[in-house]
Amino acid sequence: MARRVERVQQAEQPVEAGAGPFTLADVKKLVEALEGTDVTSLVWSRSGEKVAIRRGEKAAPVAPLSYVAAPAPLAPLTPVPAPMPAPAAPAAASAASAPSAAVEQKPGVIVTSPFVGTFYRAPSPESPPFVEVGAVIKKGQVLCIVEAMKLMNEIEAEIPGKIAEILVQNATPVEFGEPLFRIEPA
Repeated sequence: MARRVERVQQAEQPVEAGAGPFTLADVKKLVEALEGTDVTSLVWSRSGEKVAIRRGEKAAPVAPLSYVAAPAPLAPLTPVPAPMPAPAAPAAASAASAPSAAVEQKPGVIVTSPFVGTFYRAPSPESPPFVEVGAVIKKGQVLCIVEAMKLMNEIEAEIPGKIAEILVQNATPVEFGEPLFRIEPA
């Protein structure tokens, strides 16, 4: 331990002569003084400035980007056969897509969800719904709320008209582009 202190004191002597802020030459002298010693850390303060030098194991060399090897390609995956759907599944899928196809064939303007979220017909559970089927609406009138990431987003009518259909049940999840209302223009 005493030997270590002596080496540090010897390292202090070359840079002690400078007064004022540290220069690059001062730091280089400190590093040179520490070479060949077992000192791993040195903190030096002078004129309100502080220089800290830490030595340890050398870091692994970093190759330039042009020499970095490309990752090895992954082995191709062998396809796994999908389980066979029950006979009722195709009928259910066609029935699920049928309402949106039927909605598009009816006259009127379809209001769709602008994002994924939860559809609410009223501002709170105790409040009445914003609109009902048959209600006459104005452009800019709030039709519903779609909650996305804890934000309540009001969906407004883009045209005046009459609510012909409400296509989603209250408090149900909706997808981007999912039809919410059908409005018959006024």
